[in-house]
Amino acid sequence: MIKTISWKNNKAVFIDQRVLPAAEKYITCTSYKQVIAAIKNLTVRGAPAIGVAAGFAAALGALNLGELTPDKFRQKFFAICDEINQARPTARNLAWALERMKRRFTLVRNFPPLKITAALIDEAKRIYSEDIETNRKLGKNGARLIAQRDNILTHCNAGALATAGYGTALGVIRSAKGQGKKLHVYVDETRPVLQGARLTAWELKKEKISFTLITDNMAGFLMRQGKIDKIIVGADRIAANGDTANKIGTYSLAVLAKEHNVPFYVAAPFSTIDVSIKSGEKIPIEQRNPLEVTRVQGRNIAPKGTKVYNPAFDVTPANYITAIITEQGILKKPYTVSIKRAHQGVKH
Repeated sequence: MIKTISWKNNKAVFIDQRVLPAAEKYITCTSYKQVIAAIKNLTVRGAPAIGVAAGFAAALGALNLGELTPDKFRQKFFAICDEINQARPTARNLAWALERMKRRFTLVRNFPPLKITAALIDEAKRIYSEDIETNRKLGKNGARLIAQRDNILTHCNAGALATAGYGTALGVIRSAKGQGKKLHVYVDETRPVLQGARLTAWELKKEKISFTLITDNMAGFLMRQGKIDKIIVGADRIAANGDTANKIGTYSLAVLAKEHNVPFYVAAPFSTIDVSIKSGEKIPIEQRNPLEVTRVQGRNIAPKGTKVYNPAFDVTPANYITAIITEQGILKKPYTVSIKRAHQGVKH
């Protein structure tokens, strides 16, 4: 299994996704600020992976606080969590993981500082291990939707690299392959940062899963030719009504899928669902550096001074989504009902 994130000797270690597939390089973070930088610059990316990274960042922050009074420790630790929470605004798992870290702190707040820190490290490790187990369950649930010899289209990267090590959309594909199903994956290159071409293709090659790389604007043509049986994507945040924020370009695929009667599935851990947000209109959309659009691999591809609009995500309305695959099961329409029912069964 691909080792996206790990905790070693009180340090957080990440595979550097910026340099894949050319090199397999790891970076080690000894402070929470280094983890924030790694999240911002896409060394680590994908909502579940960002959540795990946030837990490790908070643990590193606590490690470096030293001996403080309970009140001072709480004040500084919560300030660190709030700072980490600003790293990227769209991914729900970031805030979700930090909320868990804060709750764990509250339970042990009267312990000596060393024991508090040990408890926080333990919670961060739990978030890590639970993410892998959650995505295995999610993958098993989703594999029921995959038929023998299906051709599946993916967008962006929702594999091991986007999680602690198993994957959401690619976790479904991995599980289906593990059940002996023969399938083929069409990989959208995913401009502007090419997560499909660089990362998903790299993962599928490593896993020996049959795939074909296409440019983003080929997808509709393939659907019209009948070459796509299903589309499975990940998610960065899902509203209470099922509206889903995912990598820019997802909405276009969903519209095309509806036109061509292709099932469109979202695969995400339940922690990605934000029940406090009623609809996708309230999901914050991150705006990123214009250079991601005007340059590819450090080389300019547009005239100097070109104006750029670079939202990292778009929102797909729930009515375009066939089902949402989670570890809690496969959620169907109406999502306001199925999400609420599943939420009531989740331990908080």
